[in-house]
Amino acid sequence: MSSEFKLAPSILSADFANLQTALSQCDEGGAHWIHIDVMDNQFVPNLTIGPPVVKSLRPKTNKFIDVHMMVIEPEKLVESFAKAGADLITFHIEATDDPQSVIDLIHSTGTQVGISIKPSTPLSDIEPFYDQVDLILVMSVEPGFGGQGYMDGSTERILNIKQKLKEQCLQDRVLIEVDGGIKLHNAKEVIDAGADVLVAGSAVFGTENPAKTIQAFYNL
Repeated sequence: MSSEFKLAPSILSADFANLQTALSQCDEGGAHWIHIDVMDNQFVPNLTIGPPVVKSLRPKTNKFIDVHMMVIEPEKLVESFAKAGADLITFHIEATDDPQSVIDLIHSTGTQVGISIKPSTPLSDIEPFYDQVDLILVMSVEPGFGGQGYMDGSTERILNIKQKLKEQCLQDRVLIEVDGGIKLHNAKEVIDAGADVLVAGSAVFGTENPAKTIQAFYNL
């Protein structure tokens, strides 16, 4: 498997009472990114964390902070997360009527921009924006809760996006990230399909030794 892929452990599955330990485990394991799931209990049926947590984590890690906003009206939170220290902010195509304005707003903060898509949303909805984003986040579960299984059809969607990026000569500029049901047993399939970044939550923090699990992903 490609050694160039990045693992982004999701702290949604970590112990919220001790996020410093989660960061240390990511350091010890050699994870490239830290993935932060932001949910508003409106766009998805769960409520998680906001900019103050990102602000508190930023001084504690030099890793790339990957903020995934599963919220309605994402434009209202972009500047707060950018100021808090996010390196990349991803929003959902389904959460706004004006994706272009959200992309422009994120870019204006100096932050990288990602666009995400739910499993049931046609890929054609995000294709017009491939040349304007830094990352495409493919949800391989219905967003809202961790611990779900990887959905059939996700690999085909990854392959489709990779092919479209190649056709536009964007495959070296736009990353494909996959989030949902990523485990040691299916990570190779996802990478081989074209994923550049894997998000893993319970598969990392639900184990006895998260640092060793992170290393196991890279050793596949």
